[in-house]
Amino acid sequence: MSTPSWPPPGDVGEILIDTDTLGARVKELGNEIAADYAGRSPVLVSVLKGAICFVADLAREIPLPVELEFMAVSSYGGTRSTGAVKILKDLDVDVAGRDILIVEDIVDTGLTLDYLLRILGERRPASIEVCSLLVREVEGKPAPELRYVGFRLPPVFVIGYGLDVDGRYRNLPYVASYTGEA
Repeated sequence: MSTPSWPPPGDVGEILIDTDTLGARVKELGNEIAADYAGRSPVLVSVLKGAICFVADLAREIPLPVELEFMAVSSYGGTRSTGAVKILKDLDVDVAGRDILIVEDIVDTGLTLDYLLRILGERRPASIEVCSLLVREVEGKPAPELRYVGFRLPPVFVIGYGLDVDGRYRNLPYVASYTGEA
């Protein structure tokens, strides 16, 4: 396991996915995506802010002319889902007839993802798939079927590599459990 590049704060728990393991899996996902989209130019739609680290690394691992677009949506306050999704920033381009790959940091309840799939599907893309770095198990709810998944996690709240608590800890170079209070 890689040694963290700086000491973790007191409310950062166990490192669940170290930096080297993240890098290796992102490279594998990039290769899978490149093979599946050979000859095409997919639009990577990153969900801000949590997926920023992941999409930046993933885009560099896809040897195709990808386009990056960003959406900001919110369904969380602290460590809890609010149950309502709202768009804070929409796409800057028309995606009709384009191949869209939604790049998510984490999927758990599927609320945000279902909303994005519906909204983007209404824009008549040629195709729409999902790549999520993490899928977190939720008690009593089956995990969604996604085309590309980095890692599956137990139902713990995680931080690092873009994931946060009230804007903090996104810059951790690994994924860890969160032991503090939000």
